[in-house]
Amino acid sequence: MTDRPGSSYVETLVIGGGQAGLATGYHLSQRGLPYAIIDANDRIGDAWRNRWDSLRLFTPKRLNGLPGMPFPGYHWGFPSKDEMADYLASYARRFDIDVETGVRVDRLSRQGDRFVAAAGHRRFEADNVVVAMSSWQHPRIPTFASELDPGIVQLHVADYRNPDQLQDGDVLVVGAGNSGAEVANELARTRDVVLSGPGTGTIPFRPESVAARVLLPFVGRVVFHRVLTTSTPIGRKARPKMISTGEPLLRVKPKDLTEAGVERVPRVTGVRHGQPQLDDGRRIDVANVVWCTGFDPALSWIDLPVIDEGAREPDHRRGVVEDIPGLYFVGLKFLHSVSSEQIHGVGRDAARIAELIAARHEQHNPDPPTTDQHDQPDPDQLQRSP
Repeated sequence: MTDRPGSSYVETLVIGGGQAGLATGYHLSQRGLPYAIIDANDRIGDAWRNRWDSLRLFTPKRLNGLPGMPFPGYHWGFPSKDEMADYLASYARRFDIDVETGVRVDRLSRQGDRFVAAAGHRRFEADNVVVAMSSWQHPRIPTFASELDPGIVQLHVADYRNPDQLQDGDVLVVGAGNSGAEVANELARTRDVVLSGPGTGTIPFRPESVAARVLLPFVGRVVFHRVLTTSTPIGRKARPKMISTGEPLLRVKPKDLTEAGVERVPRVTGVRHGQPQLDDGRRIDVANVVWCTGFDPALSWIDLPVIDEGAREPDHRRGVVEDIPGLYFVGLKFLHSVSSEQIHGVGRDAARIAELIAARHEQHNPDPPTTDQHDQPDPDQLQRSP
């Protein structure tokens, strides 16, 4: 960065230091382009560390590597959330990708030819901005939750860590997607659990099964990466539904919930006498509620015309905001394909955005960029290294 009076300037500012931001930094480095990455968390990988204790990824380690660095360990093992966090920190160290943590952007605007990002008392100016954040930023909780009896312990899954956070008594888990199913299954070991919401379907095999060793690579690298994309008719047709609904159950199946004693009930539609009320009119008497009701992208801090009122995503084309040159997104759900929000797929989107930034750089700087501190070794050699 180059300091200016009252602000810092960098050609490309990457907001978000998770897998999307690190992949973007890697590809900008490969092209010798100057950039800076800032992240609101205290440490690289905290977006994973801060999830519930027993969380494991649904994809094996062989499918979880970012560009240039395979995930270490047994390639059919399923990493914990802490292993994923540690991998991201190791990735940043290996490629000398500097992430300034503890910096939360309050507002992104544009002044003249530059973007301006305000973060507390700090101010960043940039020619390009890459918002490298997932769609899972702000917990979504129904407004009627505030009407529940104050004696009921309420947690969103974003704040849930383990059963010890809840008080004695029954638990209502709202939301029957993967998060809700896993949390309900875990809580059912020590208390009575009611799971609310319609089913999202289920895949016919478990991620750890022998069948998955054949099917997961095909589904991940072919179906999710090449078939279900914004470039194919089937992908364009499937995209709106996949953005608005949950994925089918992967690890915890409906029969697992039945065997664990989890009671399935309809949607929660409101509150009556301080207790959750179901779509069929019943009232559920519980001591705890865990909301597994999803997240919003939470992009209201972007003070630019990129988000239509009521929309769940910014207006972009494969991560490019065409009406605002220099503004890009990486890491959003189905940004280009189903794999866009997955570890093994985010690198392709990051590479494309980096290439577009390189073209803008050459347009304004005819001389080719010189090598800098971000130069990296040949990624093919890294893939072959032990």
